[in-house]
Amino acid sequence: MTEYDYWKIFPRMPRKVTLGDITVRDGFQHLEKFISTRAKIFYAEEMIFAGCKNIEVTNLGNPFLMPQFSDAEQVLAHLRSGRFRERCAKKGINIDDVCITAVTIREPSVDKAIELRKKGVGPDRLLMMVSTEEEHHFANSGCTLPQYWKECERAIRKCNDAGMKMCGTVSTIWGSPIAGATELKDAVEFTKRWLEIGAADIEHADHDGSASAPQVYRYFSMILDEIPDTRVHIAHFHETKRVASASVLAALQAGITHFEGTLGGMGGQPANFLDDCPVPGTGDYYYEDPRYVGLTCLEDMLVQIDEMGIEHGYNVNRVLWLGRQVERTVGHRLRSEAVINGRTLKEGHPKFARPGLKKLKEKLGESAGQNIPADWGKEAQLPEKFKK
Repeated sequence: MTEYDYWKIFPRMPRKVTLGDITVRDGFQHLEKFISTRAKIFYAEEMIFAGCKNIEVTNLGNPFLMPQFSDAEQVLAHLRSGRFRERCAKKGINIDDVCITAVTIREPSVDKAIELRKKGVGPDRLLMMVSTEEEHHFANSGCTLPQYWKECERAIRKCNDAGMKMCGTVSTIWGSPIAGATELKDAVEFTKRWLEIGAADIEHADHDGSASAPQVYRYFSMILDEIPDTRVHIAHFHETKRVASASVLAALQAGITHFEGTLGGMGGQPANFLDDCPVPGTGDYYYEDPRYVGLTCLEDMLVQIDEMGIEHGYNVNRVLWLGRQVERTVGHRLRSEAVINGRTLKEGHPKFARPGLKKLKEKLGESAGQNIPADWGKEAQLPEKFKK
């Protein structure tokens, strides 16, 4: 007989997950429009109120390169304020249970985070990133891989001494938008290197939507065979071919318990134009059409996981409402289907029913709930040629 219990088929699949939100950083960095400080604070607050425990809110890199984050200190200061702490407490949220992350691709950004920490407004967690493909890595950091690894080693030491954690990101796991195919084994090795030099956790990133479900399952199975502590691993998928939901499912089946995404599926390479002016960003875009670039859509991923019966800790309806609001903030339709079509409701949508069914059944002498003719057998009799 076929096994029908999903968790018996995939025994490593979790029954509870963590979904991190990176809208305010990764989502907004791709936009060619400055998002106000007030809006950034609003979405950070509201995602925390909706149940988010891991949130990435800014980039501490040079604001000349990425002016979208010129307000980094203001955003962090608000989230550390007594007023916000009190608002959280009134909603039953202990803000100390929420991990606030800022991206620090280079060592000077780590130094900046440490200074902010001394002022009482620094993040809990920082993030640095390597790509297994060196051309992609150089495009993002301006460094060779060996040069950058040594910088990361120094930065992690500083970070840990200051009481913060460092997340090490491994990118181009399933392919590079610059050099093409990559080897999964290289990403496994890079993951070990991060942990060797003191990283607290690892973001496993598909930064250009190259991943396919079989390769995702294969990779995360390799990772968990080598490093079985699921608390260390975060799955980060981008969406360019409308297959990221399959990658999420494959990662779940492999046993991954921590994912991240953005409202509306926003995000991608930092903008090189903001409002009315070109800005450096990270150089020329390596994609053809910005409409088809972005991260896993948080709203849709949340609905997917919720309807699988996996615990997640979010107020789903509140997140869907926020998804609709962020479309108004950015000024155009984003990529979530769930914010339009909602969840699959057990009670259905009676308002769409065609009038007259009850009267017609009464006229035909059919009872309520009768679905087959009265003179048919109680159960279907399968023809011999279709029996096993």
